[in-house]
Amino acid sequence: MKTALFARTCAAVLAGTLAFGTSPAQAARIDQEAEMNTALAAARAASQSGPSEIALGSQAKLKLPQGYSFIPQPQAGQLLKAMGNGEDPTRLGIIIPPDSDSFVVPRYIDAGYIKDDEAAEWKADELLSGLKEGTEENNKERQARGLTEMEIVGWNQKPSYDKGAHRLVWSIETKDKGTANGEHGANYNTYVLGREGYLSMNLVSGFDALAANKPFAQTLLAQTSFNPGKTYADFNSSTDKVAEYGIAALVTGVAVKKLGLFAVMAAFFAKFAKLIAIAAFGLVAGARKFFKRSET
Repeated sequence: MKTALFARTCAAVLAGTLAFGTSPAQAARIDQEAEMNTALAAARAASQSGPSEIALGSQAKLKLPQGYSFIPQPQAGQLLKAMGNGEDPTRLGIIIPPDSDSFVVPRYIDAGYIKDDEAAEWKADELLSGLKEGTEENNKERQARGLTEMEIVGWNQKPSYDKGAHRLVWSIETKDKGTANGEHGANYNTYVLGREGYLSMNLVSGFDALAANKPFAQTLLAQTSFNPGKTYADFNSSTDKVAEYGIAALVTGVAVKKLGLFAVMAAFFAKFAKLIAIAAFGLVAGARKFFKRSET
């Protein structure tokens, strides 16, 4: 009912606006609202609820816990595009945790075996500079779409690597570019290395809620496993492909253009949600309820 009411309201507003003429900014806003509403409806229809087992491509599986929802492709990509993100074939979907103002984007990158030796020598300041440069490049796409440009404030958690578990974690803080009091966002990036590539779980969260939301990503990671024969320990140096880059590129370098977009999604989502009246659903937490199928 809320969706139908929202659609009718948008139609009425659009009709009234057209009657008196629309500015380019107003037209762009109407288009953005319509795009987001369509994406939300498609995501809700395709969502899967836990507990259930989710295939993460052909490489891994996720035991989706009770209370979590999973939005598969292509609906997940449609929703992320509405948020201002470009295409990315490595995305596997979107995961909505229970009672949270966050969401998680799992990805698998078929890069080959990632050597992790350089993790012992990397410098956080250099990695941060690379991320900032990548975000500036991504701002060109945001500007073309009429969206607010973003910038990286700094580390929320410097990169750390668990060599025994083959897991990398890092987090950055973001805000609207050029503003002193703009809304800040953050995301929590977790990677696990496999035999033929790597899997990531990107937690997108409001800055103030990041500490409370980190356990969701940690829970999902604990419920994620590579299939037999695809683990990091299964690597065969005589037959398997080795990636052209090392583990530092998962923070910057060749991966920065893709990661930069995820780095700015949190602040943008909160802002865009207010713009299109998703506040009626309670921002991301409400979107989670919107995605969830009604019980029968």
